[in-house]
Amino acid sequence: MNKINKILMGKAKCAVDLGDGSERGEYVNQDYILHKLGRPHRSISLMYCYYPLDKEWPGRISEVMKDAEVSFQWDYPYDDYFPYLGGLGGNTDGEPFTCMRDVRRHGQDVTLTLTIDPAVSDEHLIAIANDLRPFGRVLLRINHEATGNWFSFNKRATYQEVADFYCRAHRIIKEHAPNVSTILCIGGVENPETGEIEKEKEFSQAVRDTDIWSVDKYMALHWGWPYDVAETGGSTHSRSSVRDTYEMTKASYERFKYINGGVSKPMVMSEFNADGDVTGAYEQAEMVKHFCDILKEEEADWFTGFTFYQFRDRGRLGLEIEDPNNPDVGIEQPVMQVYKKLIHEDWFLPSMTMGEEITLPVTLRWGGSEDAEGLALPLHFDGNPHFCELVFEDDLNLMLEINGKWFYKSPQAKTIDLMPAFYEKPLDGEADMTLKIFAPPASGENDLSAEDGLFNSYTTVEKLPKIRIRYSAIEKSKD
Repeated sequence: MNKINKILMGKAKCAVDLGDGSERGEYVNQDYILHKLGRPHRSISLMYCYYPLDKEWPGRISEVMKDAEVSFQWDYPYDDYFPYLGGLGGNTDGEPFTCMRDVRRHGQDVTLTLTIDPAVSDEHLIAIANDLRPFGRVLLRINHEATGNWFSFNKRATYQEVADFYCRAHRIIKEHAPNVSTILCIGGVENPETGEIEKEKEFSQAVRDTDIWSVDKYMALHWGWPYDVAETGGSTHSRSSVRDTYEMTKASYERFKYINGGVSKPMVMSEFNADGDVTGAYEQAEMVKHFCDILKEEEADWFTGFTFYQFRDRGRLGLEIEDPNNPDVGIEQPVMQVYKKLIHEDWFLPSMTMGEEITLPVTLRWGGSEDAEGLALPLHFDGNPHFCELVFEDDLNLMLEINGKWFYKSPQAKTIDLMPAFYEKPLDGEADMTLKIFAPPASGENDLSAEDGLFNSYTTVEKLPKIRIRYSAIEKSKD
């Protein structure tokens, strides 16, 4: 490992994000997800609510009212997401900040979905902005699916008031936390005959103000879960064609662009899947693959990325189903392997651009999962290894990639076994490969005392790890 180059990680043609925890499932730690899927995502989506003016707050409403008679997921006084424990009078010791730190340590950005009572004061919004300042390039989805009628904020305010609140929240949060980008998630062009987005009159200013446009699109969904079972003829589920879902999303982007005076903004799908309750497990996997194939075949450069909802689910909207006997255990679904293969295809992988040759020590900049400096170390393999590991003498927090598989090194870890990179993709002869090393913030937070600490963190690498490669068993068989 004599020659070392800098390498820049940039945007994918289509970013892939992953939902992790919601009203339908608990948060799963990033080590487990990385081992299962083999690569980090651009962003991990976390779902929380903020209703600090309610008497039940800050309890999770389904737990506070566990004996209440409800027949629909959103029949409680406020949304049944995990409570956002920051804000005015709160702190960043608990959720979602523990999860956010875990996400960022593992080389991913945070997408925070936050439903907020539209009656909160500016001071509440300023407090939220201050909470988010240390967490780098946060994506904030405020009061999503805002043209619907199921969330509590829609029951407390008119559509115009919800839209006006979005604009107010966007302005205040951006003013106090410029590192945050806002996502407007509303109904798109549901009726091709009108060509307009849902509630276009009310939300046009929000379309112009926001940083990112979004629609949530489930190609199949059982919204009656968990209070009924989807059966033929039922009225609490639906299914659309994959092609129609794609065309509707594209038409929505074009309409957003029209409202914005012809100027484009990033377009994402903040919740995407096909519900196995409706399709069954096999067709769920087929539909997800079909949609991604369309993105690649049509080279959909207007489409910035999607969030797969979600990793582990108590229903059938997850890569895993939560074991009903033990919530810490997930049962892999057929869509898992399909999704894993898709996100390792070039269209969905971050770009890697080789930079200048450097010598150590070197300071690496971590802007985020779409803007990070790393090290590229050439390695030669005589064949498929029997042993391949890195031994570190330092306490750095690192993300490592070789042969298409990513590994996490915590500050406490000293040895990282790279052999899993060769179990699914063994070498069939000699090969030259590149070990890539990136350094996201060890604490999960940026140092705001740095001049550009809102957007970047820095790590100095003093020395390289020692690499141990062996091509046979340590002791030969005596049989």
